Amino acid sequence: MSKLIADSVAELFTGAVSLARSGEKVSPRGMATREVLDVTMRLTQPRARLLYAPPARLVNPAFAAAETVWHLSGSDAPWIFGYNTRLRQYADDGLLRGAYGPRMRNWAGKVDQLHRIVEILQHDPDSRRATIQLYDPARDAAGHKDVPCTLGFRFHLRGGRLHMSTTMRGQDVWIGMPYDLYFFTTLQELVAGWLDADLGDYHHHVDSLHIYERDLEQADALTDVAASSVMPELVTPWDGFEQLLDRTQAGEETGHPGWQAMAQTMRSYRLWKGGQREQATRIAGAIRGPLGGALIAWYSELTHRVGSSLTTATAVRR
Repeated sequence: MSKLIADSVAELFTGAVSLARSGEKVSPRGMATREVLDVTMRLTQPRARLLYAPPARLVNPAFAAAETVWHLSGSDAPWIFGYNTRLRQYADDGLLRGAYGPRMRNWAGKVDQLHRIVEILQHDPDSRRATIQLYDPARDAAGHKDVPCTLGFRFHLRGGRLHMSTTMRGQDVWIGMPYDLYFFTTLQELVAGWLDADLGDYHHHVDSLHIYERDLEQADALTDVAASSVMPELVTPWDGFEQLLDRTQAGEETGHPGWQAMAQTMRSYRLWKGGQREQATRIAGAIRGPLGGALIAWYSELTHRVGSSLTTATAVRR
């Protein structure tokens, strides 16, 4: 077993990438990959959740925010494709059948697992039964494209602190890990708030930690990464939570500084995608906390990519 411990996602990511790059060569589904089996990670400051590691790895903070809202609201609606078009390749008939949201908030059309774990720990703070299950063999053996990488979450309330553990059958460290940890640690923070508990450690266990060989060149440039900043607090009452998520998705006023930053990040990105780039940039510049700076950096990255594509196209025509 390999173990990694860090105070922030940036530090944890850097260690995980280094570990995966040294892994054995395998080729699941014909894709050249480096893999390390049985990896355990611990994050001591779960709110230091946003990866910013220029120039080697920039994440789209709008997708991080949108995916988190999408999962928490129990949705599998296709609006998420507006923040990450690559997800369409995993859809069957336009639907991501492995979406976490419906499984977490409406398992088998009957159980809101998120609400249930809060009830369990309110009734029995020492319980070991506060579990959210995501992988469903009855559905996931059917052969659809999107099978959850995450098996489930466990929550333990000890000494007034809420610890969370995640188990994954596989983790693409370069592409998926930054977004996964953003959502997972947000979930932990929310549950801690509903239990009036302090935020404990976040534990992350991966059966197959891997990096695709196509990403190794970029990963080689990952050096001197600064620790992630601590994000604004997202704790909010359970009553009204669904409405808060709706307002965040719509980019409306939320009345909550942390969620307002999420809402404005999503709204700004929609404007950018719609061609209203001056307004999008102005909104991004006004977002308080790490999301605003990360969004400005992402827009610079997108502009650079467009410029590089135009230069390549011109060279080809010549």
